[in-house]
Amino acid sequence: MKKISLIGAGNIGGTLAHLIALKDLANITLIDVAKGIPQGKALDISQSSSVELFDLKIQGSNNYSAMKDSDVVIITAGIPRLPGMTRDDLLETNTKIISDVGKAIKKFCPKAFLICITNPLDAMVSVLQFSSKVKPNMCVGMAGILDSSRMKYFIAQELKVSIQNIETFVLGGHGDTMVPMLRYTKISGIPIEKFIKNKMISHSKLNSIIKRTQDGGGEINRLLKKGTAFYAPASSAVQMAESYLKNKKMLLPCAAYLNGEYGVKDFYVGVPVIIGKKGVEKIIELSLNDQERKKFNKSIQAVKQLTKKALKLV
Repeated sequence: MKKISLIGAGNIGGTLAHLIALKDLANITLIDVAKGIPQGKALDISQSSSVELFDLKIQGSNNYSAMKDSDVVIITAGIPRLPGMTRDDLLETNTKIISDVGKAIKKFCPKAFLICITNPLDAMVSVLQFSSKVKPNMCVGMAGILDSSRMKYFIAQELKVSIQNIETFVLGGHGDTMVPMLRYTKISGIPIEKFIKNKMISHSKLNSIIKRTQDGGGEINRLLKKGTAFYAPASSAVQMAESYLKNKKMLLPCAAYLNGEYGVKDFYVGVPVIIGKKGVEKIIELSLNDQERKKFNKSIQAVKQLTKKALKLV
């Protein structure tokens, strides 16, 4: 049985553990600085095993050493965004936390596949790779799957079709400058433009869906008031972990290290990648039109600025 360590046992960490257990994907170690929280959640989920019929082991710990020999480490540790805060407001505190996590990974499981969820995402995944010293293709950020999932949901609701019929994705940074790719959006293989021409959806409605996608986390944050999204982020990260552990080679939008692709070098940015047993095995480089390129470059600049600031703190 493989081993997944979850750094952070808050809402996302607990949901991750539950989903991993339901999929019988790997043994689970929950790690958190809060005494009793990871142990309590581990025990609670374990006690559902006779009902859900999974046989994996779940343990909780307050010590990073418990992640020893992990195959996958998913990091959610850090302070959450509160109403009125941007993801960028979390930079200084979360940079220190992620840097400490990275150093622990280097010590206890340097060959693990790392998935970062902590915000500001694109900057934090760079900090994680820098501090852990893992190969860049073995460290990714969970953002594009979540943003794409939100957009798929909004389109499916508007068109009144199954969400399984929607194909779309989001490029760029995880924030207000993300770039939803309408030109690549299809419904059961039919381009979205056909639905516009048939007056099943308007350009103005699609623009409002794009804006709602870009503000996806903020909308949930305002509704919850004292919390942030955790169900959909956890589902997205589990999909990435499963593609790696089972060598599924799924094509997923993730924050990946670019080495010249899309004209970007030495930065983590959201792009379509193939994840298999070797981590990020291939980056899919799409042809962008002038408008898409302009928006993507704007997103890249925002990511670069924040990443440089975070790495200086390290």
